[in-house]
Amino acid sequence: MAIGRIISGQSLNEAEESFNVSLRPKFLGECVGQCNVREKVAIAIAAAKQRSEPLEHILFYGPPGLGKTTLAHVVANEMGARIRCSSGPALTKAGDVMGLLSNINTGDVLFIDEIHRLSTPVEEFIYPAMEDFKVDFTVDSGLHAKTINFPLKRFTLIGATTRAGLLSAPLRSRFGMLYHLDFYSSAELTEILGRSAELLGLQCDDGTLELIAARSRGTPRVANRLLKRVRDYAQVKGSGVLSTDIVENALKMEQIDTLGLDELDRAVLRALVNVYDGGPAGIEAIAATLGEERDTLEDVVEPYLLQIGFLRRTRRGREVTKQACEHLGLDCHKEKRKPEQPELFEQDEVRSQNL
Repeated sequence: MAIGRIISGQSLNEAEESFNVSLRPKFLGECVGQCNVREKVAIAIAAAKQRSEPLEHILFYGPPGLGKTTLAHVVANEMGARIRCSSGPALTKAGDVMGLLSNINTGDVLFIDEIHRLSTPVEEFIYPAMEDFKVDFTVDSGLHAKTINFPLKRFTLIGATTRAGLLSAPLRSRFGMLYHLDFYSSAELTEILGRSAELLGLQCDDGTLELIAARSRGTPRVANRLLKRVRDYAQVKGSGVLSTDIVENALKMEQIDTLGLDELDRAVLRALVNVYDGGPAGIEAIAATLGEERDTLEDVVEPYLLQIGFLRRTRRGREVTKQACEHLGLDCHKEKRKPEQPELFEQDEVRSQNL
């Protein structure tokens, strides 16, 4: 059920990724939202240009779909530098990193997505490259092994991660700038959708983009994905123009409600109310009830439900809130079932009455 969720911040496939690339801003002036991060990055870029030095290493972290990769490309464009891209899972051994570093020129940007998934040997191999711009590369093995010291040109490493807590302390400390990306407001998402619609040549009635933005879970990737689905629906079922009815019907067909919840979100909340009397319930129990993986619920479903106040995490487990029940039209305050057998002190009281 969780695979291919339309409101997931994760990229679904390469085709979608290429679609998003065409909509990405190229420079800081074209970016929307993340004002605090953009201002700090702009100052760092201006200072580096004045000193004619490469930027410090940068780490962007936050939920998926908020623009970490986009910002990395924007930084490279602003610096007038080339960017080489890779990901943590793709760099499995030191030789993989060596191939990237040996082709980097002064001032170039090396972007590593999901950097928290680097293996320990690769991570330790990168330390001297980040600090001293040199690496010790071991050639051959056994008796014939020898270590060659390679000097590197000064470059900027930009890392992106959705799980900053999984980064090791030594790696995190080697980044000069660490920026957290927050969810976007509906107004910011509407502005992003307006830019995307213009690039796609879409005609939109007043208020239609606001409808899409309100259901995009504060995530630009989700907003652009919904815009693409609505565009297809308008092309097939309408005249190609985005009207209020077209948008409402398209999102209803995708089972996305007014707050951006899909069927899996609602299934989690319903399970808590109907099966566990509103909670608390352990995440393993909820996952077993729904037939989903625990990681799926923790990484994909819970963050947004926690953000909008529909779910509480307690020491005893997950609890549904009153707002969630009102949204779903459910009664979350069920009477607790009394045990069939009387308690210990109740039994003593019954015996004394019989005597």
